[in-house]
Amino acid sequence: MDASITKSERETLKAIYRLTRDRHEAQTGALADALGVAPGTITMTVKRLAERGLVDHRPYHGVELTAPGRSAAVAAIRRHRIVERFLADMLGYAWNEADRLAGSFEHDLPQEVEDRIFVALHRPATCPHGFPIPALEAVDIPEMPPLYALEPGDVATVAVPGSIDPELIAFLETLGLRPGVTVEIREKHPFEGPLVLRVDGQDRTLGHSVATQVYVTVKARS
Repeated sequence: MDASITKSERETLKAIYRLTRDRHEAQTGALADALGVAPGTITMTVKRLAERGLVDHRPYHGVELTAPGRSAAVAAIRRHRIVERFLADMLGYAWNEADRLAGSFEHDLPQEVEDRIFVALHRPATCPHGFPIPALEAVDIPEMPPLYALEPGDVATVAVPGSIDPELIAFLETLGLRPGVTVEIREKHPFEGPLVLRVDGQDRTLGHSVATQVYVTVKARS
């Protein structure tokens, strides 16, 4: 990872990557909202990234990652997820606390420290939330469908974003839905009706709005 990229630039690259998974460009207004900063701040950061060849920016259109920018964004996401894993596995923080804490010091790590942490953790495949840790030189991260995209008979492993409402996380816990748990879809009612899924040997019901906020790695298709 390029040590000369600042914290704000790295966070912006990550946000652009996430916002362009299902569209060609990210709007600066959407970036400002995602990062909780003023539009003018984003404009200046994007300008610096464009000068370094990490993004293409067309005024009044949007921002797109270049090939080097995509590599830098994926490397930044990899580092964040490794640090989350360190906080959860070695320091005992809850999985839903790791995301918040990782951002406070991940940007200051030398690359060699990140590499050693990864090895010390026995090369984990996922972060504490259940999302994949990309390979060192990866230029993309496999997409994960929402839980609601599954059909009856499908079996999958759950991933829960750290950005969702803490009350929703607590509700999911009451159903046994936490990162890494295996679920099987039993029923899917039509017209955005609820899902019935088997979790830890029990059938649970989950509404459409919640089931679209939880993601999965599919293990078996019906």
